[in-house]
Amino acid sequence: MALSGKRIFITGGSRGIGLAIALRAAADGASIAIAAKTADPNPKLPGTIFTAAAEIEAAGGKALALQCDIRDEVAIEEAIKKTADTFGGIDIVINNASAINLTKTDQTPAKRFDLMFDVNVRGTFLTSQAALPHLRQSAKDGRNPHILNLSPPLSMKPIWFKNHVAYTMAKYGMSMCVLGMAEEFKRDGIAVNALWPRTVIDTAALQMIPGIDALAGRTPQILADAAHIILNRDSKECTGNFFVDDLLLASEGITDLEKYSVTPGTTDFLLDFFLD
Repeated sequence: MALSGKRIFITGGSRGIGLAIALRAAADGASIAIAAKTADPNPKLPGTIFTAAAEIEAAGGKALALQCDIRDEVAIEEAIKKTADTFGGIDIVINNASAINLTKTDQTPAKRFDLMFDVNVRGTFLTSQAALPHLRQSAKDGRNPHILNLSPPLSMKPIWFKNHVAYTMAKYGMSMCVLGMAEEFKRDGIAVNALWPRTVIDTAALQMIPGIDALAGRTPQILADAAHIILNRDSKECTGNFFVDDLLLASEGITDLEKYSVTPGTTDFLLDFFLD
């Protein structure tokens, strides 16, 4: 399986999971646009679009650094156009950018509510929408087009809503895009799938959330390897799925996941949200 020559657009890929997925694709020789808002170094969060691009080039891929606030529809359209003009098209869109705020209803300010919905739901929808003409052309050219959202399986159990209803609605909005777009774009031959981790993933953003021990989780590499599997599957057959990383890897015969443990030998992992 290889992504050599694929033209990939990733939102929020300057660090963490998005960057890990980008580097895995870069190792195959893919061309990758990193569309994120961080152009200047942040003392609290390492990585910018430029450091990410340098890592992608060093890993063997081609990189395009794009400062883009995916809350801005014009910025999205310009970033998609720039990517298509630079790479000659787009084959894969990865909606990775996400905002999180784990607060109860009376502790969620309107601006935080709006941020989560603007980034998670609106950003995912508008990015997919803007890329659609290029993905349709990719399908016509037989290039196996995919949209992959980093979002959870849908579950209507109250336990996933009661402690952070706004965040849950925003993440499920991304998943509902998968549910609807997979069926809508099926006749175009464009795959639309979701990927979610079984355990918490050790990222700089996660480390800033009080009460979550990232040392009891796994590294972003597990999602990079899982995404690699999805993006190599036939877009006409593999669509509308809500993949969980460990189950997906197991389907390919990969059951020894020790290399992904943040703390070697961990058996009591901190499980991620939304999985029963």
